[in-house]
Amino acid sequence: KLNGKSVKADVACDMTLYDFVREHGCYSVKCGCETENCGLCTVLVDGKSVLSCSMLAARVDDRDVVTLEGVQKEAEEFGMYLAGEGAEQCGFCSPGLIMNVLAMEKELVQPEEEAVREYLAGNLCRCSGYMGQMRAIRKYLARGGEAR
Repeated sequence: KLNGKSVKADVACDMTLYDFVREHGCYSVKCGCETENCGLCTVLVDGKSVLSCSMLAARVDDRDVVTLEGVQKEAEEFGMYLAGEGAEQCGFCSPGLIMNVLAMEKELVQPEEEAVREYLAGNLCRCSGYMGQMRAIRKYLARGGEAR
């Protein structure tokens, strides 16, 4: 499944998940390094964040893959927190960051700031000093059940 829709396709044995999702119209997924170092290609596979540039497409057979296109409501909500903290910047790295924050929210319960930093260590932003992003993430995670 890709963003909730069944997708059937033949893939080359060396096709990455990144190339597969882009081929299927998921252009929010970016590739900045091809070495698992920037986080721009982050997608969710069965709810866990995965770097799509280094995962073979064949490995997601019978699995659930979600890109930013599949979590528009959640992404928009978190995006409002980013904008509120002046952390929206150019947006090139935002999809990968958002996907990781959404995965982290499900995986970690009330994480301390150090745990958040560690979880997001692979997300690189070339425009920002990260302080606005961290404020937005803290506020987003602290909102509790009010917006869910």
